[in-house]
Amino acid sequence: MDIDLVGESLKFMVLGMAIVFAFLFVLVQIVKLQALIINKYFPEKAPEAAQPSADVAQEAHHVAAIVAAITEFRKQS
Repeated sequence: MDIDLVGESLKFMVLGMAIVFAFLFVLVQIVKLQALIINKYFPEKAPEAAQPSADVAQEAHHVAAIVAAITEFRKQS
């Protein structure tokens, strides 16, 4: 009985790669299914529109305070 070690090793390599490929394929399909189920029962809510006028006014006050502080600092130097 003569055993071809190179041929046997190639068979095991191909078998192992096929098993890993099949496992990864099944894993990807399960993750996609899970994402569909989660999106069906827990959909993302659209972000509510914030009131930009209050934010813009507050930001303008912050910018004015920073500019005033920089101006005072430059006068002292």
